[in-house]
Amino acid sequence: MRTVNASEIQSGNPTLVDVREYPEFAAGFIRGAQLVPLSQVAGRASAWPKDAPLVMICKSGRRATLAAEKLDTMGFSNVSVLNGGVDAWREQGLTLQTAAHRPWALERQVRVTAGTLVVIFSVLALVVSPKFLAGAAFVGAGLIFAGVSNTCMMGSLLGKMPWNRAVPQ
Repeated sequence: MRTVNASEIQSGNPTLVDVREYPEFAAGFIRGAQLVPLSQVAGRASAWPKDAPLVMICKSGRRATLAAEKLDTMGFSNVSVLNGGVDAWREQGLTLQTAAHRPWALERQVRVTAGTLVVIFSVLALVVSPKFLAGAAFVGAGLIFAGVSNTCMMGSLLGKMPWNRAVPQ
């Protein structure tokens, strides 16, 4: 997998593809980057020339690498990953743009939603039936699974909510 540094992006003219979800993108993105969440890369790739220079971007490089690997299997020949992602870009003191509509970060949304669900299930267990404790336990188990597997179903679901979508300009 080929990686590129910020200086290579600034001197060339590749198409920049940011594969993060909208809340992350809105909080800080590289000027000229187009938002194509990782889950949509395969579908949107049909509109891109297979030999055009593409640079995949995410927070640290993990999701961008997954996207680049997917494009490689689809026959794309000139795909790179921004080394260190937006984190490295920011650390080098380079500017990031922000969107006018910036929802809370998905991690923050997950914490608020999970906490709210645990409180609701606990109150229901006290007032209605102790069986509602199963709901609180389910949320807790989901959080443990998210921590161990580094995948969060609640975050994925929240990412699809209307407030987490880009607002058309």
